[in-house]
Amino acid sequence: MLKTALRMAGVGLAALALSSCGAIKSSAIKTVANTLSEGGSAITSHDDPDLVADAMPFSLLLNESLLASVPKHERLLTATCGQYTQYAVGFVQVDAEAAQFDEYERSKYLSNRALKLAMRGRGYCWRALEIRFPGVSARLTADPATAVPKPKREDVPLLYWSAASLGSAVSLGGLDHPELLINWPIIRAVAERAIALDSAWSRGALHELMITVESQGEALGGSEERARAHFARAVEIQKGLSPGPYVALALGIAKGKQDRAEFEKLLQQALAIDPDADADNRLVTLITQKRARLLLAHIDDLILSPDAAPVAASFSVPLDPAAARLAYALLDAAGSHDTLLAPGPRGRK
Repeated sequence: MLKTALRMAGVGLAALALSSCGAIKSSAIKTVANTLSEGGSAITSHDDPDLVADAMPFSLLLNESLLASVPKHERLLTATCGQYTQYAVGFVQVDAEAAQFDEYERSKYLSNRALKLAMRGRGYCWRALEIRFPGVSARLTADPATAVPKPKREDVPLLYWSAASLGSAVSLGGLDHPELLINWPIIRAVAERAIALDSAWSRGALHELMITVESQGEALGGSEERARAHFARAVEIQKGLSPGPYVALALGIAKGKQDRAEFEKLLQQALAIDPDADADNRLVTLITQKRARLLLAHIDDLILSPDAAPVAASFSVPLDPAAARLAYALLDAAGSHDTLLAPGPRGRK
């Protein structure tokens, strides 16, 4: 999670130094792993997203080095899953989106990289799920609705990140990877298990995720009415201080319907939020608003005129780190990158 991205640097450097001389014992490694799995507000209150982005690769590699020694540490597996997912969609994919209108090849490269990172993150969550619920991977494939037996409230972070990481991979893959699209029932089932245990967890993170799940259309079990209900609940829980729900609904519903007025209104509402009004989540707000500005700047490319060709269905996944509150619609990756990200004045993702 972003909260731990820089915090782990000091602890990590000490751990790596001890490891290099063979002094770390299993108990000491577990202590470090426990520390790195905890959250805090020092990073999420930061006002420099670039600094955090530069620190995250170190955090990821540190986590992986520790997991080589404690491969069944559920909390560290979950944290690593979350960090990979955040880095993929919160930084790498956002850069891909910024480049899509002018640097097609770079955008395509970054999108492919984001997919690889998201899939790596998903792998860590699935490892944690198998430790917590043995045999769950096979059950999720066979019958997602009954696959997770008797989860507890303490399992909500793992369930959330499992759904969010898989959802990110599906969205990043788009129609270029149709084999991933069949996972939407799994994403829905896992998210609904979590929301039944603690619907207000992490200040509405699950409701933000469900905005996108419900925005996928009736063919995939979605419902605009339910998406709007989750939007309303997320805004209520967050007291209107997070731009995440507004961007999620703009991409999930308004863009899919090509409703320019609502699309623009929702993004303007996201930008009207004062980042200092919720200081603990300042970083999240800044990142989300940066994306909202990008979307508004290219509204003519995203919302076509009434006489334009039909628009492909939108896939977007809002993510919210369990601690870091990276809550916003991070992706809009449906469709082939080659066909929807083509260069030109109407080039789209």
